[in-house]
Amino acid sequence: MRDSTYRVAVIGLAHMHVNELMRRFAELPNVEMVAIADTGVPELNRASPSTRAHTLAVAQSEVGIPRTYTDYRVLLEHERPDIVLLCPELSSTAEIGAEVASSGAHIVTEKPMTASLAEAETLMRAVRTAGVELMVNWPTAWSGAMRRMQQLVEVGEVGTLLQVHTRMGSAGPFATGAAHPGVRAAVTPLTDAEKAATWWYDASLGGGAYLDYCCYGAALACWLFGRPPELALGVRVNLASPFGTADDNGILILHFDGGLAMAEGTWSSVDAGGLHGPVVYGSAATLSLDGPAASARVRVSAPGQPVRFAAPLDLPANRATLAREFLHHLESAEPLHPLLDADFNLQVMAALDAGIRAADSGQRQPVRLPSQVQ
Repeated sequence: MRDSTYRVAVIGLAHMHVNELMRRFAELPNVEMVAIADTGVPELNRASPSTRAHTLAVAQSEVGIPRTYTDYRVLLEHERPDIVLLCPELSSTAEIGAEVASSGAHIVTEKPMTASLAEAETLMRAVRTAGVELMVNWPTAWSGAMRRMQQLVEVGEVGTLLQVHTRMGSAGPFATGAAHPGVRAAVTPLTDAEKAATWWYDASLGGGAYLDYCCYGAALACWLFGRPPELALGVRVNLASPFGTADDNGILILHFDGGLAMAEGTWSSVDAGGLHGPVVYGSAATLSLDGPAASARVRVSAPGQPVRFAAPLDLPANRATLAREFLHHLESAEPLHPLLDADFNLQVMAALDAGIRAADSGQRQPVRLPSQVQ
């Protein structure tokens, strides 16, 4: 067990989920939040709670991070952090992450792991070479209902797992009422010009609803089936965001040995339509959630039986948040939760990558399993 304090730094404010990451680490007594550095071009809107300027203000005034750098390389050299919370533009995660790893710092980043499988493999090589740890955070990992659903599948409650259908999304990253972990104020809408100035709507930077939301369905499907898929179909389109170059709607269909999964992602839905999280179809029962994942139960429907509800699993207190989970992993060498594991996330990136190739080619594509990264 480590007695000293972990020095934690933040690099990259592109993804607003970094608010949740830094708050969760800051609340622990054996963590010192030492410094922060952004990595991208400033946005036009500097006031909305989901913008990087607002996140920097939260880091300085609320979280209490004492030092701000304009160059993350200088931060790494001067601060020598033990852990870096890494949230740059998705297209930069691998490159910057490799530099962070070579500095000797462990890494916590946000979903999805990178913008492509090749980039994910690059990041993993750097991590393995440096001998540091990498965790990919998924907000769904902290849902007791999601964990209960996986447990019910694992023990055979649904019989043979046949299909997993996930639709996730919103009216866009900056839509009124959009919910993001760690963003406590209501999001106010941005103008089209303000949206266009963010990385979210720039395909070259890894933006788009496909990577932002279809990734959830890909990860949940790989977790529930317990194996990687074999083939992928994909569609990515821009239906309501002409000011941007990225897609705002996407569909990924995955063929597993003996099963199918469909992952939908959208930035153009003003309401979820009552669908929360995945619907799991088995030969003996169907599973769904009766509300948002953070507070839901699992609805179990089987032929000839009354509908029943399974309570969410309780998370162990010493592993109940992303920060506690990561520090527990560092100190105990016990594996991370499967959704957070870097090698598992390589499988997820393989599925997403095949879907991108399918969308671009108009033909189904094989899922190229990740190379053995040493």
